[in-house]
Amino acid sequence: MKLTVTAVKNAKPSTKTRRLFDGGGLYLEVTPKGGKWRRLKYRFNSKEKRISLGVYPEISLKVARERRDEAKRLLANGIDPSEHRKALKAQAVRLQTNGTDVAIV
Repeated sequence: MKLTVTAVKNAKPSTKTRRLFDGGGLYLEVTPKGGKWRRLKYRFNSKEKRISLGVYPEISLKVARERRDEAKRLLANGIDPSEHRKALKAQAVRLQTNGTDVAIV
């Protein structure tokens, strides 16, 4: 069953980390301290991986689903979303050290 905005807002912490699944590998991870992370679980080269798509409430459910879809497009093209993100950050750091300002994606 898909997550709703109300379900995300009302998700309460428990003694262990909980996962509320949305579909397509996207889920909300609720920590015992009350933190809420949007994460994506996927497989690349037969290995299970996961990446963070943002923190609730800064990243809405709609944006998290868009980020999931973008990660799925990368996977369909044979690109690991985690490695792609690392490469983009490294490129941004290189450009910043050369005196050019670039926003990190």
